[in-house]
Amino acid sequence: MELSPVCSEDISSYGGILKSDAVHRKRKISKDVELDIESLYKTVPQLSKVFRIKDKIGEGTFSSVYLGEAQMHDGRREMFALKHLIPTSHPTRIAAELQCLTLAGGRENVMGVTYCFRKEDHVVIVMPYMEHQAIVDIIGSLSYKEVRLYIYHLLKALKHIHQFGIIHRDIKPNNFLYNRKLRTYALVDFGLAQGTADSQIELLKDLAGLRRVPRPVFGERNLNSCTPAPPTSKHVPLKTESLKAKKTEDAASYKHVSSNRGLVSVRTSGSSQKPQRAPQQGLTCNCYLTDRVCNVCLARKQQVAPRAGTPGFRAPEVLTKCPNQGTAIDVWSAGVILLSLLSGRYPFFKASDDLIALAQIMTIRGSRETIQAAKTFGKAVVCSRELPRQDLRTLCETLRGQRSSADVTMVPEAGGETSAARRNTDQDETPTRWANGPQLNTHRGEVSETRPEHHEHSSSSKAPTNQSSPSESKVADDQKGWDRVPDEAFNLLDLLLDLNPSTRITAAEALQHPFFKDL
Repeated sequence: MELSPVCSEDISSYGGILKSDAVHRKRKISKDVELDIESLYKTVPQLSKVFRIKDKIGEGTFSSVYLGEAQMHDGRREMFALKHLIPTSHPTRIAAELQCLTLAGGRENVMGVTYCFRKEDHVVIVMPYMEHQAIVDIIGSLSYKEVRLYIYHLLKALKHIHQFGIIHRDIKPNNFLYNRKLRTYALVDFGLAQGTADSQIELLKDLAGLRRVPRPVFGERNLNSCTPAPPTSKHVPLKTESLKAKKTEDAASYKHVSSNRGLVSVRTSGSSQKPQRAPQQGLTCNCYLTDRVCNVCLARKQQVAPRAGTPGFRAPEVLTKCPNQGTAIDVWSAGVILLSLLSGRYPFFKASDDLIALAQIMTIRGSRETIQAAKTFGKAVVCSRELPRQDLRTLCETLRGQRSSADVTMVPEAGGETSAARRNTDQDETPTRWANGPQLNTHRGEVSETRPEHHEHSSSSKAPTNQSSPSESKVADDQKGWDRVPDEAFNLLDLLLDLNPSTRITAAEALQHPFFKDL
């Protein structure tokens, strides 16, 4: 593909532009955006010879995305997304992202790369521009068939990149673009990608050494600068407990969650080895599996584990800082997306730190199940009260207004007794409190490579829209097929949200699920 230099005369005489671009032309860009575009031209002057940058369409933690128009040699005009990476991005990280786009992109619903421009420490990655609709804007009007196709194509993209040994790490609706009219899809943004042990992307293997130092990011609290008080006496390190968590996580390991259920406290500890045992008698530290953290534990060396991703979409093994993470974390994120689409609520989870996020997962998947799963990868989780696992169909249909909140049932546990039979009146609550993400008390948090909700081809991240009345919503949903959702949909959701990464279904296996039998 060859481009011709762009001049203002050519642009002004052109009328056959894309609909999405017509929208951008109608919207007068702000003075700040004009200054940003002017600055980008000065920073990377080669761009002015090829593109006319028309708008700024996305801005995230590590990059900004612009909409550019170029004239091709055959006379056509084409729109491109220009991703300008922040100058502090590590060269290996940039090269790895380009490798992912080059080797895996351009097919199987994965965005490819067209060009790359560099001027000193400034890099601009040029990709085809895809007109799309943000899920937050259309979630209320999506039909069941659309959701089924959306998840199918997302899993298809995940299967493809996982075959290359690529862990995307930031799967969310804003990174899986959807053109509703053309039924086209594109997985974008490999800026946080990580490689498996057998990854075909060699540069991803080199990134392991770059994750040693956490960097503060907008959107979460960072208390890594907090220095705990030195121990007042000499202590013997606990090998059995092996609390290598970061100081901020240790200090924040006791969390209170205020809700109608009452008080919930969550604490995690452990290592990447085996499930931990209680400390031996005679050792000075005795805070293991209690609701407090001693100075010995606060002074321990920080545990290094990847935490890159967007809050609300992180898997349990990421939240508990399991060092060994694989492609299963992408599958969990796909499960969260399916949960949002089936329930009609986006975002479904919304937490300001990892422990609150883990507590939110417990309210859906159960505290006992979460604790048991954590043991399988060497983590100890403590919860002050038992939270029953909810039936996913009942939960989603209740949130969609298709059934009363009084119908909410819990999944039977071992022994045949349901959790609902044992719960107290103060534990009864309508799941709709999760509609806009639970608003929970936040004490502390820590960040590594994290990013707020954004994506490469869009500039806005809107709050969920107001819901219609239950009766109106039910009639509208019935017309879109939501009254005929098969059990297979919720069975697949259960497999995607398996708390144990070692037994969680893979993207390739999910594509063979009966939910997609006629695709």
